[in-house]
Formats: sequence, structure tokens, C-alpha cells
Amino acid sequence: MAAATALALLSPAAAAGARTAEAGIRKEQRWVFDALNIERAWESTKGAGITVALLDSRVRPSLKELKGRVIEGPDLSGFFYGDLESPVGEHGTQMASLIAGSGEDGALSGVAPEARILSIPVAVDLDGNMILPGGGADAELARAIRYAVNNGASVIVVPGGRYGAQRVAGDAVAYALARGVPVVAAVGDDGDTEASREQGTSYWRFPAGYSGVIGVGAVDREGKAASFTSDNMSVLVSAPGVDVPVAKAEGGYGRVTSTDAAAALVGGVVALIRARYPALRPELISQALTSSTRRRPAAGYDERLGFGVVDARAAMDRAAELVGHRASMPVEDGHRFGDRPPMDAPPRPGPDPFRMWAYGTGVALGLAAFTGGVIVLMRRSERR
Repeated sequence: MAAATALALLSPAAAAGARTAEAGIRKEQRWVFDALNIERAWESTKGAGITVALLDSRVRPSLKELKGRVIEGPDLSGFFYGDLESPVGEHGTQMASLIAGSGEDGALSGVAPEARILSIPVAVDLDGNMILPGGGADAELARAIRYAVNNGASVIVVPGGRYGAQRVAGDAVAYALARGVPVVAAVGDDGDTEASREQGTSYWRFPAGYSGVIGVGAVDREGKAASFTSDNMSVLVSAPGVDVPVAKAEGGYGRVTSTDAAAALVGGVVALIRARYPALRPELISQALTSSTRRRPAAGYDERLGFGVVDARAAMDRAAELVGHRASMPVEDGHRFGDRPPMDAPPRPGPDPFRMWAYGTGVALGLAAFTGGVIVLMRRSERR
């Protein structure tokens, strides 16, 4: 309705142009949604009630695709000049639109259009260039993760990343996973760098490289691994990451090519799973994603594609099967392995009669020898 009212205030030509742009963006999104089988997943849920924490640059909450669905968290970007906050970022806004764009009135839709975004700035986006804080960057990331967990986030998405593992950030990831909050992160865009070609593998980026994190690589329209996607064992699954349509911070639409975009899309899929199955553990969500992929590599796993391209509907179905999974099964009294009769219970611990006799005899003989020796010495002394 808001978009329709705005269009009514425009001139006929401008309104027609706006409608054409909105219709065009939904058409451009078609291949992304088809690749991920999103609309079939929407038959179960669109993410209502789920909060996705986005650790990126600041999100523009007034954007029509995000209006009324952005919660602003603390600024952990390191951009502190007096009382100023970090500026609204293009990158963070684009990623938010991929996760939770409303899609109302033909505008761009996110994968989980009824979810909310908890925006926690951990980077500054100036003129399209992402600037990460120095020195305590890993500490800021750790603080952001813990803040998200403690403030109602059901999913954490980290489109960016840093090289090198740090204990403080790894502990924060473990904190999130232990409390049932899955973490989704981009694996990086280093696949076609000279270093990657020389070494045959890409440098790991974190938090994607931490154990338990859903690391996401990028594929193109044909479902093939993008040339730039990092290739290493941090890649768990893949998603579209080449010319992906996004909403821009200043309005209008653009395209993004990166594993960041792929991670945002998968973050939206995880939000759908959490909305339908809120108690499903992070490790089981990962299993639901990896065991239901499309374009699965012939060997089952590939360092560029991971276990394949995410299929949102199939992942939802697999999640339904995993809901009843238990880490251990109770064993009724009297049940045991094997068909032989049970063995007698071991004897209760206590003194060994033979050992006690041998010990006592040894002590007595020792005392007798000692006493005898004393008597002999005393008699010799008297004779002298």
C-alpha cells in the first residue's frame, strides 16, 4: 500500500517507470529463486517471527524493502568520532535486502520476506569500500556475535570475514552454537587470485573457517562454481553469487557478485528452517542443508561447491525428518547387548586373606629378627 500511495503521487510517466522497474527486478530475481527452490519452501513459511542478525555495515531501515523490519544494534564498527555513528552502508543494506526484503508491491524480495533484521555494524562502508576496524577486529566480531545471541537472534549472518583464526572469535562462535543459534558466513572471493592458483587452494576466511559454521561459496546461473569463490574445506554449501539482484541503499536496484551475496541467501534459507522448526539444533540444520543439495559433486564433496547448491524446499523436508533426532537413546532396565547369560557381579572390594596373612607373618618375623638383634648386641655389651 505504501508503495502504491507513493506511485500515485508521481507523474503518470514516473509512476509507470517505477512499476516497470519493480516488475523488472522480480523478473531478474527469478533465476535466483529457481536455483534455490525458494517459492516451494514458502509453502511452509516465509520466516515470520525470526530475527536474523546481520554483522556487516549499517543497514538503511527506511528503505521500502526493509521499512519496519530492521532493529538497530550497537555500532561495533570502530567508527567513533564524538557521538557520530558509522554511516549507512551500501553493502549491509544490499545483504539485508537479500535476506528479508519484503517483496511488497512487486519490489525486491528476500529469501525470508517476513523475517526481521538485527543490524549490528562491524564494518564501515564508504563509497562502496568496506573498511574493517583494526587491532581489535576479532574482539568486535566476538562482541557482535554474543550480543546477537543474547538479544533474540535466531540466525547470525556474517557476509564479510577476516584472515586468521583468533580464539576470542572462535569462542564466540562456540557460544552461539551451544545456545542453538546457527552461524552462516561467506568463504571469501579468493579463488582466482595468484596465490590461490599457485597453491592450489585459497586462504581460509573466518568465521567461515570455524567448526560448526555454515560456510557458503558462490555459483553462477548454470550452477557452476564461480571462478572467484574460495576453494578450501571451509566451503560447506553453495548458492547463487554472480550478478545477484539487490536493493540499493539510496533506492533502486543493482547487482552483486560475491560469496557475500551467496551467504546472505543461505542465511535466509536457514531463517525459513528456524521459523518452521525453531528447536532444531545448528548441527542438524547443517545436516539438512548438506544432505538435500542440488548439483551435488560426483565425489559427494568438492572444495568449491561444498556438498552442492542449497535446495530450500528439500532442506525443509529433510529438517522435518531430523526434528525427532536425539543425541542418545534411553536403555530400559534389563536390556543388554548379546545373547549370552549375564555374568556374575564382581566381588565387592575388601581385604585379601592370603595377602593379610603374608603381611602379618612378614611383620612378625621382622620384629623377631629386630628383637633378637637387640638382645645379641646387649649381651655383647655386657661381656665387654
